[in-house]
Amino acid sequence: MTSLSVEMLAADAVEPITSAGNAQLGIAVLAGIAVIVLLITKFKLHAFLALTIGSLALGSFAGAAPAKTIASFTTGLGSTVAGVGVLIALGAILGKLLADSGGADQIVDTILAKAGGRAMPWAMVLIASIIGLPLFFEVGIVLLIPVVLLVAKRGNYSLMRIGIPALAGLSVMHGLIPPHPGPLVAIDALGANLGVTLALGVLVAIPTVIIAGPVFSRYAARWVDIKAPEKMIPQRPSEDLERRPSFGATLATILLPVVLMLAKALVDIVVDNPENHVQRVTDVIGSPLIALLAAVIVGMFTLGRAAGFSKGRLSVTVEKSLAPIAGVLLIVGAGGGFKQTLIDAGVGQMIMDFSKDWSIPALLLGWLIAVAIRLATGSATVATISAAGLVAPLAADMSTSHAALLVLAVGAGSLFFSHVNDAGFWLVKEYFGMSVGQTVKTWSVMETIISVVSLAFILLLSLVL
Repeated sequence: MTSLSVEMLAADAVEPITSAGNAQLGIAVLAGIAVIVLLITKFKLHAFLALTIGSLALGSFAGAAPAKTIASFTTGLGSTVAGVGVLIALGAILGKLLADSGGADQIVDTILAKAGGRAMPWAMVLIASIIGLPLFFEVGIVLLIPVVLLVAKRGNYSLMRIGIPALAGLSVMHGLIPPHPGPLVAIDALGANLGVTLALGVLVAIPTVIIAGPVFSRYAARWVDIKAPEKMIPQRPSEDLERRPSFGATLATILLPVVLMLAKALVDIVVDNPENHVQRVTDVIGSPLIALLAAVIVGMFTLGRAAGFSKGRLSVTVEKSLAPIAGVLLIVGAGGGFKQTLIDAGVGQMIMDFSKDWSIPALLLGWLIAVAIRLATGSATVATISAAGLVAPLAADMSTSHAALLVLAVGAGSLFFSHVNDAGFWLVKEYFGMSVGQTVKTWSVMETIISVVSLAFILLLSLVL
């Protein structure tokens, strides 16, 4: 799960870095993943180093020139940090402002007062789904993490009981609902109707997010019973504050990037004219970078100044927010580098070559191709784009509703089993302080549940419509 800038770069992958046959390439992919898992689990090597070595091993096993492998890895790392890294940094600043000003405490205290006990996972999935509607997955994560960790600690909940519903809400929105980049590209490729796809997507998303979120979180909390990691929890201010921001001001600051991105999405749909002045303005202010930057700047006044912070104190808060995320940035960047090495090696084309002769129903075919590309490359949007392109001829004779369902089937397949070649896997692992095994048992299984359950509802709808 990566941002649009990273995904589009990956989707437009250049000439393969190796001329290896499909069999050799398949073995190389398995070997590269095995090297990463072994180095982390057996030798306890830092994930950044393991991903770097695993990428070089993949290129070697595939018979690629070392220089080309290095170029692919560094390109992927750079583009991931450029796209996702800046968002993580801005999110960390906003999170620190929330924590130090007492704004996060205000939000958490209000949530705990309104929705305690068994209702909390349901409250989290609702909040995440609303916030995740216009946002990229990474932006939603960095906005929600301070709240998730504080709710888990303050309410003495298992982190998985609170975290899984939030992740499920974000992930389902990312894979199934326009205006996220994957669904939008698939709608265009298959000639589907955006409004019908959006309506059917919401129908599929509601039961899917319930099963993969609050319901599955009960089991995930038993399998991985961990508390929120202390190093990631926004700490209470060291000194007593004379005052803290109001709930309304804090909520408005958190939702500002959501509103800006949603406005961009709506204008893009309604106006649909790149030369239109309003659309050009919303395209700028609704981009993830500008939307989060605006929230940070506004937060300095609505949070920092509202809590009585001086200019010097605001500067110190920003400075202290960046140090804890250095490791996260490197690991997520290396995950992007490994993904780009896979894509440049031609893994996506290998999957499409294999799938040409599959004789199965169109909806299931679209899902399976997306699953295969997702497993091989780690990229949800690349899987969506590639699978949509391959099954596009099948959509020519479909009804409006079935073309929309094919878009959703491809999107559902693109979410299947996130693992070590997905930058999102490492993002969740580091933020939640889990091991690789714990991340697989929770995050990876949750993604698989979303993929399979949504496919089941899509197939049921195809029988009714």
